[in-house]
Amino acid sequence: MAIELSYKKTFLHHINPSMKFIIFVGLFIGLLLIHNPNILFYTCIGLLLVYFLLTGYPFVLLLLFASPFLIIFLSSTITMMLFGEGQTTLFQYGVIHVTEESFYRGIHLGMRSIVFGLLGLLFALTTRPVSMFYSMMQQLKLPPKIAYSFMTAIRLLPMIAEEFSHLKKGLKIRGMEYKKGIHGFYQKIQLFTIPVLAQSIRRAYRIAIAMEAKQFTGNRDRTFYYQIGFTRYDTYFVIFLLATLLITFYMSEQLPILQVKDVLSL
Repeated sequence: MAIELSYKKTFLHHINPSMKFIIFVGLFIGLLLIHNPNILFYTCIGLLLVYFLLTGYPFVLLLLFASPFLIIFLSSTITMMLFGEGQTTLFQYGVIHVTEESFYRGIHLGMRSIVFGLLGLLFALTTRPVSMFYSMMQQLKLPPKIAYSFMTAIRLLPMIAEEFSHLKKGLKIRGMEYKKGIHGFYQKIQLFTIPVLAQSIRRAYRIAIAMEAKQFTGNRDRTFYYQIGFTRYDTYFVIFLLATLLITFYMSEQLPILQVKDVLSL
C-alpha cells in the first residue's frame, strides 16, 4: 500500500541530499541561538514563500501538511502569553496574566516552532529517502550496512500498514467485537501485535538471507546503482540561501515588526 504524492520537480529536488542535510542542520542550530523575533519573523515569511512556491506540491496538500504546525504555533504562543511571567501588565483576569514580556516571548516561541516545522517539511518533501542514504554513503561515508538497514525499514513500513489494514478488515468480517475501555484497548493489542510482529520477523529474516546472498557484508568498496554527486543546482541553492539570509537580516534591521531585539533581555 505505497502512497504516491504527485508533485512537480523544482531545483530543490535536485540538490545533493547530504549537502542539504548539513545546511538544514546548520540552520536549525543557528536559529536556535537567535533570540531576535524580527529575524524569526522574516525567516518565517521567506520559508513560507519557498514552501508554497518551490516544493512543487499542490497548495491544498501543503496546507494539510502545515496544519499541525499551525496548531503548535497557536498553542505554544497563547500558553506563553497567558501564563508567562513579567513586570509590565497588559491584561489580567483571574489566573490569566498577560505581560509585555510574556507577549514577546510567546510570539518568539510560536515563530520558532513554525520555522523549525517548515524546515523539516522542506527537507522531507524535497528529498527522496533512497537518494538521501545513497548520498550519505558516497559523500559522508556512512557504513552501507547502516544505510541499507534504514532503507529496508522505510520500504517495510507501507507493507506493515497494509498488513495491519487487512488484519483489521478480516477481524471485522468475522464479527469480532471489542470490549469497551482499557480492556478493549488491551484486547486490540493482543489481536494485532502478535500477528503483525510475527509476519515482520519472517519478512526481515527473508530479507537478511537475500542481502547475505548478494554479499551485503558492509564492504566499503561496493559499487552503487545510483551515483549521487554535485550539480549546478547545488550552487544555485547556496546563492539563493545566502541572498535570503542577507535580505532577512537587512529587513529585520530596517523594518522591524517588534521593538525588541533580544527576548532573553526582557
